[in-house]
Amino acid sequence: MKKTDVLIIGGSAAGMVAALTGKSAWPDKKFILVKKLKDMMVPCGIPYIFGTLDSSTQNLMPVDNMMENAGIESIVDEVVAVDKEKKTATLANGEQIQWDKLLFATGSIPVKPRWLKGKDLDNVFVIPKDKYYLDDMVAKLKGMKNLVVIGAGFIGVELSDELNKSGFNVTLVEKEPQILSLAFDIEISSRIHKIIEDRGLKVVTGNGVKEIAGDGKVEKVILENGEIIPADAVVLSMGYRPNTDMAKNSGIELDNGSFIVIDEYMRTLTPDIFAAGDCAQKRDFVTRRRTPIMLASTACAEARVAGLNLFNIHVVKTFSGTIGIYSTAIDDVGFGTAGLTEARAIQEGMAVITGIFEGVDRHPAHLPGAHKQMVKLIVAKYSGVIVGGEVIGGPSAGELTNVIGLVIENRMSVNGLLTSQIGTHPCLTASPAGYPLIKAAEIAAAKIRHI
Repeated sequence: MKKTDVLIIGGSAAGMVAALTGKSAWPDKKFILVKKLKDMMVPCGIPYIFGTLDSSTQNLMPVDNMMENAGIESIVDEVVAVDKEKKTATLANGEQIQWDKLLFATGSIPVKPRWLKGKDLDNVFVIPKDKYYLDDMVAKLKGMKNLVVIGAGFIGVELSDELNKSGFNVTLVEKEPQILSLAFDIEISSRIHKIIEDRGLKVVTGNGVKEIAGDGKVEKVILENGEIIPADAVVLSMGYRPNTDMAKNSGIELDNGSFIVIDEYMRTLTPDIFAAGDCAQKRDFVTRRRTPIMLASTACAEARVAGLNLFNIHVVKTFSGTIGIYSTAIDDVGFGTAGLTEARAIQEGMAVITGIFEGVDRHPAHLPGAHKQMVKLIVAKYSGVIVGGEVIGGPSAGELTNVIGLVIENRMSVNGLLTSQIGTHPCLTASPAGYPLIKAAEIAAAKIRHI
């Protein structure tokens, strides 16, 4: 029987980062990482293997090399059972591993809704983090023409755009009134909608899917209003569920959403067992409510906290809730969001005001590569604390979204942001006199003063 100080189950973002951080923090401890697949995909890069990238091999994380360089043993196999009393894990090949500390980083699985008729027809696909499934999917799509993508979250939008670029006739279907409705308010989502339609993508909103129909394989998609869309294949981008069946069968406590129950140190209710990433319970940073957000960036933050706290609880090293930072790009237009949207804040019963400013991300605006840049800040009405922000502009929108995330995490007020010192340069940023983030804060601050 193998023995190790730390056993990590899962080799994607959370597992990899937890192993590297843990080994760095506790260099004298032995670490073993078990991953089901040899080749691990970069999760956020998956849509791009359908267009921008030549193949899935250009979207792989060098997990084995990083583990070897850090002195961590990496095993390609599947953990099928954990005995939390005996502190053993059983692999699919029958081998057992004795551990002192255990971390679940088993990720998530794409959803195929039970109610969806036709979901099991040939040429109905999902988007897992599985290179071999995705390679097979790419091969099967060759020669097809009409594709329907169901679900207009980030993956659905990115995937649809990539398939459209590759010459497919793509229809993106979203039941909600707007695309990316959980991430953006209408000021931003409507612009993204127009961008992708202008690129030749057909978008249907406010109309869900009733049925996928065909004789053994996909032939058409029937919408709730009776509209019929011809289809050679369908891609379901309707969310993910935590991959926690094995944890549940091993007696690990789950919540009512099937996420592993954890505290702010990433500890489960079972001593010496931790969890991080998509399989672990999440709490919204602002509202403190449970949230099903699944992001590689969140997984990595949780994994670092778990790795640092494996053998000693560092009181200041906690994960205090997910801010929900997303960013992506369509061609050279970047957009991102952090924290609460205005709609979500109102839904939560929070009194808010907003500041919206549109400027340019270079100065002067005629410099090559300059883009219009809009920033929207969502601010708690009576305290002035910034609880959310949205950006659309050029490639710099991604990093500006990260800045807004730091603002939220540090509970900065609009007045605090107004007096922040920023570095600017004509070729890199907006003008210091018209910096959209600061100007949006100015507009919000003026509203607060007039309350």
